[in-house]
Amino acid sequence: METATIIGIGASIFTGISMLPQLIKIGKEKKAKDVSVLMLAILFVGVGGWVYYGFLKDDWIIIISNGFSFLINSILIFLTVKYKEKVS
Repeated sequence: METATIIGIGASIFTGISMLPQLIKIGKEKKAKDVSVLMLAILFVGVGGWVYYGFLKDDWIIIISNGFSFLINSILIFLTVKYKEKVS
């Protein structure tokens, strides 16, 4: 396996799991007061673009890693919207 491939896989793993701590925190606390929905939406679009790019390039490392990130961010957006405190 080439060094570049190993670096790509490693970077993909860290990128993919980067939002897991936030997801776990929101899931446990049932609160998302300080989470930016705009940031998540921008990240969601970006990761979706990477998945599409991966398909265009037929690059399974990009597709799988960003597909995982897309899934995590989808869940995170759902929980953030669900648990965001309503301002009265």
